[in-house]
This record gives sequence, C-alpha cells and structure tokens, in this order.
Amino acid sequence: MPAGRFESLSYAPYRAWQSPLDKDYPTGAQVAQDLALVATRAKAIRTYSAIEGNYDMGTLARQAGLKLWLGIWLGTNPAQNAREMAAGIAQANAHPNTIIRVVVGNEVLLRRDLSVQDLIADIDYVHARVKQPVAYADVPHFWREFPQVAQHVDIVMVHILPYWQNHPLGVQAAIDSIQGTISSFRKLFPGKVICIGETGWPSRGRWRGPAAPSRVNEAVFLREFVTLARQEGVQYNLIESFDQVWKYQDEGVAGANWGIWNAQREPKFPLNGPVTERPDWPWYATLGVLAAWLLYGAAGFGGFRLVLASFALGNGLAIACMGTLPLLYDHWLELDALVNLPLQLIFAALAVRRAAAVLRGEPVPPVTSGAMVLAGLRRGRLRLDYGSLWFIFLASAAIFEAMLVFDGRYRAAPMAVFIIPVIAALMRFSTRDKPRQMGWEELLAAYALAILAIADSLIEGSANLQFVAWNLAALVLAAPVIMATDSKKGARRSRALNPRRRGF
Repeated sequence: MPAGRFESLSYAPYRAWQSPLDKDYPTGAQVAQDLALVATRAKAIRTYSAIEGNYDMGTLARQAGLKLWLGIWLGTNPAQNAREMAAGIAQANAHPNTIIRVVVGNEVLLRRDLSVQDLIADIDYVHARVKQPVAYADVPHFWREFPQVAQHVDIVMVHILPYWQNHPLGVQAAIDSIQGTISSFRKLFPGKVICIGETGWPSRGRWRGPAAPSRVNEAVFLREFVTLARQEGVQYNLIESFDQVWKYQDEGVAGANWGIWNAQREPKFPLNGPVTERPDWPWYATLGVLAAWLLYGAAGFGGFRLVLASFALGNGLAIACMGTLPLLYDHWLELDALVNLPLQLIFAALAVRRAAAVLRGEPVPPVTSGAMVLAGLRRGRLRLDYGSLWFIFLASAAIFEAMLVFDGRYRAAPMAVFIIPVIAALMRFSTRDKPRQMGWEELLAAYALAILAIADSLIEGSANLQFVAWNLAALVLAAPVIMATDSKKGARRSRALNPRRRGF
C-alpha cells in the first residue's frame, strides 16, 4: 500500500447488532470511537444520510480530525427528501471547514427513485444554499445515459464496483477497467472533477464469475487501486470502513463484508506485507484432526480405507464449521447452524460406522426409505438413522439448488451445509454400498438435484470456481441413487433377455 492515509472511507456507524432497517442507531459515543479509529487510516469519511442518528456528524468528524463528504439521501418520498435536504444544508453551513463536499443523491437514477428532472431540481436547490462543491453519485451507465446531470454539479462522482457489475471481473481485470473508466469520463465530462465515489472488494461471499470474494483479493484490490488512483491523480472513496452485518439481509454474505475493519472493529488484514486467507486455520486444522481420530475410534479402528474415510469426514466437519460459524449474522442463521452442524456430525459418525461394517463384511441394517421419513415427519417424528439423514440431506440439497437456479444472485454455494453428505456419497462408491430401498421420493430428489446442478453450472459458467466445485459436489450427492437406478434397470433388461441369469 502506498504510504499515507486513504482519501476517504464510506462510513456507516452500525455495530454488528444494529441496523437502519430496525431504526437501531449507535450512540454519539460509539460514533466518536469509530471515527477516532478511522482517522488512523483515512483523511475523510463519506456519509449517505443527513438525518440518521442522534448526533452531530460534523462536530464528531472535526473532533476526530476528519473531513466529511456529507451525503443527502434522496428517495421516492418528497417530504422525506425535503427533510434530508434541509438537514444537509444546515449541517454544511454549520461546518464549512469540516464538510468539504455535499453529495446530493446516491444512485437515485439506478434505483429509479426520481426522474432526472426531479433529481436535477433537488441538486440545484441544495447547490444554491451551500458553499461547498456539490456532487451526485451513480454508476457509469447512468452518467452516460443522463450526461446533463453533470452540468448541475461540481463533482462527477462515479461508483465502480467490479464485483457487482452485470459482467463481473477478477481483481486485475477490474483495476484495468477502472483505469479505462477514469480516462473515458475525463473525455466525457471535460472540466469537471472526476471522483470515484465508491469502489472496493468483498472479503467473503458468493463468487460472481471470476470475481472471487476473499481477504487476499480485498487486500490486493485495495493496494492496486490506491496505487492506480495516485498515479492517475483521481480523488476516491473506498467502500467501506466497517463490515455492515445488516446488509446480509439484502445483499447476502458478500454485502456484509466490504469493510477495512470487521464488525467488531478489528482490522481484517495488514495494509502491507503478506496476507493469509484464513489466519485462524490452525484451529480448524486441529478440529479436523481431532474429529478424524474420534470418528476412526467410533468405527472400531481398521484398515487404510477406513483411515481415509475418517480423516475425510473429520476435515469435512472442520470445513462445515469454518463455513458456518463466522457467518452467524442473524437468529435464522444461528438456528440453521444449530440444526445443520449437529446433524452433519451425527451423519459423519453413522457413515463411518456403516462403511466399517461394509468393509468388514458385516450385515448392515436396511436403510430407511424416503417414504418412511416423510411419513414420520407428518407424525412429528424423525429417526436420526443413516437412511433418514441421507434422504433429508439429499432432498434439502435439491431445494437449495433450486433456489440457486431461480433466485441465486445473493446466495452463496452451500458447500459447508452439505460437505459431510457429499463425502458420504463418495464413501458409498468406495465401499460399493448401493442404495436398495428407493421410491419415487429418492428418485425425485436425486434427479432434480442433478438436473438443477447442470443448469446452475451453465448459469454460473466455468470461471466461477466456487460454483463449479459445488455443482460437482451436488452431482456426487445425487449419483448413488441415479446409478443404482440405472443398475437396476440394466439388471431387469438382462433378466428379460436371459431368464437364467440372476440380478444383484
């Protein structure tokens, strides 16, 4: 990272348990603590609303030694817009040395909250009443579609978020694209100050094509971008200071993870030097090894194949925890983890014990069918045996895959939720433990999962390695049922052609 502080960071003051959706705002003391921390890494902050919170942001920013890019939020409600503009104008005039620009409207045209004429009228209204330079912020497409807005502002503020683009880009391609956008906007709006109002990279979340959220990619993007911005001499604001947990509800895991600091106000990575993707990996590695030995012991110890199975399941449990526990953003996710992780643990123990019995040539109990599971659920009962959990995970995976296909923009690949059943499916192939008691319920779940996995692979493309891995895993999970079905069909055809031959 080049020496010095960032030009500006977007600042939303909400702590992990707070949300503007619930009208749960931080105190002035909490904001003051935040700004003192932000001031160690940035020269200014950008806000988005002039009326949220019971504190004076101008005063708090001045006390922290920060300049302020004051935002005025414009939406579809004219009365609310009027209150925002009045509050923003009053703050700008009260803090002329701290508030260095006023941003009238944020992606209003993108959301289609106002017509371009009404937006321009609001910009002009504020412009006439403040001394600071006035900006409007939106994505490149709407600046190009409505270039007349630039005539009414001092600063053309453009948002460039390569991760969210319709055609997402990897980190290096994103940097090259930003450089091209800066050049094109200077030609499109000569004489205007061009400012990048938002750019950044998420540290967690679903892949979008080659755009991979990760701690390493966020660190690389920020270092590359700040270097580019200084070379180009362009002003910029990074999104954002702190992870905003509440954004998970609208934008998925990725939306909650754009901060330089996490929601607990801890730095997510060093700005210089090496960055490790998962600095807590030793804890999960230890968990994987311990779980593996416990599973191996639960199976009565055995040969090399059972060692492999136990260690695969043990590390699967570590992956399940690693992909679940850091992401408990609300009570629903906590409930999901409280149900899913114990069920995967139980299924891992059942799977390794079943594999041990098959490898030793011991009889295994008949597997509970899908029909029996559904009948039990209708009576409010669930047997936690191998067959019941196998069917529940198989059917649940088909439902998850359907959600990814039909409403997948903000949904991450659920590998952590199904990693143990996927490993168990591979074990069934290894031990030749074919499903034998199957009804339409198993067939429907397996074939639906396979068809949807293929469809999702086509939607996501080969560059999205996260979903390539997940959809391959989904096919593995469906394969035992599908292949057993095909084997039985082949056996029936063989008996029809050769009545003396017996089927398996």
